[in-house]
Amino acid sequence: MELDLRGLTDAFDAMVLTSGRSDRQVRAIAEELEARVRRRVGVAPAHVEGLESAEWVALDYGEVIVHVFDEAAREYYDLEHLWRSAPVRRHVERR
Repeated sequence: MELDLRGLTDAFDAMVLTSGRSDRQVRAIAEELEARVRRRVGVAPAHVEGLESAEWVALDYGEVIVHVFDEAAREYYDLEHLWRSAPVRRHVERR
């Protein structure tokens, strides 16, 4: 899910939220996202946080922040509720 945060914060334009069922899956999702963005757009994140524990991994691309949660952390932090006024865009996987 992508939240369009333009006009709601000056920190970034969009936040992408996704989740996995285990630390192994969260880490794999984060690593694959990073590899695909690098391959398709040629951009690496400015900062990656949380990859070691893989409970909540944040990939900072400047204008776009990607959060990969395990299911419990996503429910606990509930960023969808925090940014509920943001327009939501759901993505369909393209290979």
